[in-house]
Amino acid sequence: MSWISLLSENPFYEFAIILFFAALLGGLGQILKQPLIVMFIALGILVGPAVLDVVKSKDNIHLLSEIGIAILLFIVGLKLDLRIIKSVGRIALLTGLGQVLFTSLIGYFIGIGLGFSSLHSFYIAVALTFSSTIIIVKLLTDKKEIDSLHGQIAIGFLIVQDIVVILVMIVLSTIGKQQDTHIMQEIITTAVSGLILIILTIIMMRYVLPKISFFLAKSIEMLTLFAVAWAVTLAMAGDLMGFSREVGAFLAGVSLASSQFKDVISSRMASLRDFLLLFFFVNLGINLNLNVIGQQVPEALIFSVFVLVGNPLIVLIIMGIMGYRKRTSFLAGLTVAQISEFSLIFVGLGLAVGHINDEIVGLITLVGLITIGLSTYLILYSHQIYDFISPALKIFQRKIPYRELNYKLEIPSNFDIIIFGLGRFGGNIADMLDHNPEISYLAVDFDPEIVKQNKEKGRTIIYGELDDPEIIEQIPLEKTKCIISTVRDSDASMKLIRSLKRNNYKGKIYLTALNEKDIEMMTPCGADEILFPQQMAATNFYNSVIVNLIDKDDSVFKCG
Repeated sequence: MSWISLLSENPFYEFAIILFFAALLGGLGQILKQPLIVMFIALGILVGPAVLDVVKSKDNIHLLSEIGIAILLFIVGLKLDLRIIKSVGRIALLTGLGQVLFTSLIGYFIGIGLGFSSLHSFYIAVALTFSSTIIIVKLLTDKKEIDSLHGQIAIGFLIVQDIVVILVMIVLSTIGKQQDTHIMQEIITTAVSGLILIILTIIMMRYVLPKISFFLAKSIEMLTLFAVAWAVTLAMAGDLMGFSREVGAFLAGVSLASSQFKDVISSRMASLRDFLLLFFFVNLGINLNLNVIGQQVPEALIFSVFVLVGNPLIVLIIMGIMGYRKRTSFLAGLTVAQISEFSLIFVGLGLAVGHINDEIVGLITLVGLITIGLSTYLILYSHQIYDFISPALKIFQRKIPYRELNYKLEIPSNFDIIIFGLGRFGGNIADMLDHNPEISYLAVDFDPEIVKQNKEKGRTIIYGELDDPEIIEQIPLEKTKCIISTVRDSDASMKLIRSLKRNNYKGKIYLTALNEKDIEMMTPCGADEILFPQQMAATNFYNSVIVNLIDKDDSVFKCG
């Protein structure tokens, strides 16, 4: 350990050691299927004074952590797509605000019951409210559920949460800037400064930024550099005008949210965000007092159970009352079963203004480690968990879940073909079937937007997910000759096969594979054929183009 301490006296060696352990723990996190947030907090503890005592350049680490938070808020603003909230109606707003309200209220009284002061209980309750948009989007994307109904609803109320946390941080930063000024005077000053900053941002967004970004887009590197500079500059402006740096960075992201280059900027800056946030969590970890955290374990476990169980229950109840199926409510509810990186930033601000102490920061950090770690597995295995506890969830569903009827059609009695998934592959199949009116087909898709678009085309389509057994029970299978699944998910395909067997389906079954490994896995399941679109496209191209070229002139492929 002494040689590590000796090496860390050189700032370059210090950062090399930190990055080495970051890569090591990041790889361990991949094996354990854990988000980087958990591993980076563990990294901070490892290189902190409690273990290896590597970090000597605390000012440098703190500066990089502040830039990382600014970039994080910039990307949140950049991805603030209010159309997502609009596309799922009132449910995103009502569920988001309802969950924030009830989680805060119940969390506050739990804090009071555990002996915390009113102010500390308030901070704890608010910190328990926010869920990690970054983690949820990553997990839903990996599971290919980001476009599903529960995925869209979840993203919708996570955006609502992000807006709420920004407002809370504005209020907190305003309080933090107060010194001897009167509270009313401070509020008025902040409101005026905020209005000026917003007006300047709108002017830049409308008249200046589109021209600059279009000019710089000739070079992706320059566009990325400009985005970073803009985020940090507006963060500085926000700080100078009486807000926090985070609010300024968030407005910088919002100002580019309508840009045609926002996806490019976001993808290029995501790696930079993750790299810089490493130092935020290292900064958090090195300042944690393990002795204090050890004393907070019982309270942390109580709050963690509340987040892991209570938050999903709140969403289940709200969505059930609003008329959604128990399955949709449950899958959406699991996305709030953890606290967010914003929760840690929030308590960090509370510590900076003197409202809370290290004990509360340690408590929330421990709750974060527990809930983020466990909720990752809950979401990864959400469908298996649902299948197990489904009978107990009936109380959270109305007799007629009328909301999801908006996504369904009255199903005629007979179909020749049923297609699951109308993406590119499934959509092309449907296009060809449309030219043969003698063949009737039913399409099933889990993306409400695709369902809406195909209804407008006059197609018979219903909303549903491939691995939802209730959908199979609703579809008339007696005279169906062929079922085609274009969904490239081996687990969902296996569930489809099992559901069809339970319902005594006798026709042909065609499944779609993502890769050769999936083909090997799905071959023994009982499907008549496994479709591999890439191979089919290559074979078709060879037969229709290459073979004709060879037939016409064998010399085509000869050199010279």
